Amino acid sequence: MKNRFLLGLFGVTMICAGCVNTVGGGKTGAVPFVKDRVQGRYERPVAQVHEAAKAVLLDNGVVTRDGTLLGFSNTVYAVEGKVNRCDVWIRIEAIEPRLTEVTVQARTKFGGRDFELVHELEKEIALKLSR
Repeated sequence: MKNRFLLGLFGVTMICAGCVNTVGGGKTGAVPFVKDRVQGRYERPVAQVHEAAKAVLLDNGVVTRDGTLLGFSNTVYAVEGKVNRCDVWIRIEAIEPRLTEVTVQARTKFGGRDFELVHELEKEIALKLSR
C-alpha cells in the first residue's frame, strides 16, 4: 500500500513538473501552466529601455547574462539575473523605432512563480524610463 502511494505521488509530481520556455530564449525546469510574466510597452528606443532594464536588475540583484537574441527581424535584447533567490529573465524587443516591448519573467528556485516580483520589476523599469 505504501509503495502504491509513493508511486502515485511520483506520477503526480512528474505530471506537474516540466520544462517551460523563458523569455530569454532558453528553457528551465518549472511548474507549467501558471502565469509568470508581465509585459509593458513604452514609447522609447530599444537601447534606452535595455539600459533601464539592466539598471533595475542591478538595483535589485545581479545580472548573470546580457546580450542580443539572434534570428529575429527586430532588435531583441535579453537580460538574465537573480533577485531574491529567483531567476529573472527580461526580454526587450523593438516593435517600432520608438515603441519597445518589455517582458519580465521570474521563477523561484523550485520552479514556482513569483508574480509580485515580476510586476514590481516591470513597474520599476517604467519608473526608470519616466525620469
